[in-house]
Amino acid sequence: MGLFVKFERICIIGTGLIGGSLALAFRRNNIGRYFTGVDVPETVAATVAAGFFERGLPIEQLNEAVKDADLIILATPIEQILAVLPQVAAVARPGCLITDVGSTKGEITRLAEKIVPPEINFIGGHPMAGSEKASFRAADPLLFENCFYILTPSQNTVDAVTQSFAAIVEKIGAKTLILDAAEHDRIAAGISHLPQLLAVGLVNLVARYNQENPYYLKMAAGGFRDMTRIASSPYSIWEDICNTNQPNIAGMLTELIKELEKLRDTFEEPELPTEKLAVIFEHAARTRLSIPKDTKGFINPLYDLRVAVEDKPGMISRMSTICFENNINIRDIEVLKVRLLEGGTIRLSFDSEKDRQHATNLLVADGFECRIVE
Repeated sequence: MGLFVKFERICIIGTGLIGGSLALAFRRNNIGRYFTGVDVPETVAATVAAGFFERGLPIEQLNEAVKDADLIILATPIEQILAVLPQVAAVARPGCLITDVGSTKGEITRLAEKIVPPEINFIGGHPMAGSEKASFRAADPLLFENCFYILTPSQNTVDAVTQSFAAIVEKIGAKTLILDAAEHDRIAAGISHLPQLLAVGLVNLVARYNQENPYYLKMAAGGFRDMTRIASSPYSIWEDICNTNQPNIAGMLTELIKELEKLRDTFEEPELPTEKLAVIFEHAARTRLSIPKDTKGFINPLYDLRVAVEDKPGMISRMSTICFENNINIRDIEVLKVRLLEGGTIRLSFDSEKDRQHATNLLVADGFECRIVE
């Protein structure tokens, strides 16, 4: 194989939000020539009519759909990925790449390493993007812009194939990170699954108090709403995640309980130790403001710049316009901290040190206060 591998014939199994968005993003960036979608008949018919795919086939014709594909993407819920992977692996042609979009990677990768033949490549995938709507009608070619797209290659995957797939993921705007599948699931349990369960637990706790006093929910605003927004996610989305990452989630819940117990013990002291609490709060604040601090593991690391801005309309537009007019691409942007009526800090991320330095010079010349983040 050469340095890069081309994926001309692409088959996407599951044509909902993620599968549909991948098809649109690939087309928009001239990735692939011939697309096949696999789903229930009415859905594939609609996606073909809408221009997502040249060909749409029902799941009953899966063998026909995948037999000549260079790239096969399993874009269904996790349990369906686990169910269909053996059939796909048995039919796929030698040299092709099979990947998936599941939110957990351990079970999928373990199964792939057992049943995918050595002449076929497998890379676990997790695009950390989504929407409140799951249908292909919500598909968006820009859905993956600036999102993390985690890759977990199997042991037999050819390096050139991994680099080639990473290159097209980068081309659709995502930030690629290669991880071991077990490491991915441990991290996901802490930063994604635990917050969901924390939000669910907090809402259910307050709901219990609200039964006796309806002012609990009437007064719920600000921090409560921000922390519990994800509690509205339906269990159908989380069922497979909970089933396939149960030990890691249980472990993270145990660790969270220990942290909460330490906080409780602090508040149960006869006299509130304000200095101790200040240290706890400050540590949390510093940690939160450091996200993302370390780009280690990115195939293409980003170069961060923090910009102090005034709290008035048009400041973000002004910065982005300066970069646009000078052909500087902002790969990521985040509001780190805002002090009402005073100002705040914006994090800008760039593809190269050259772009970061150029942007810094231009923004400083326009009156912005900038600080390079290493």
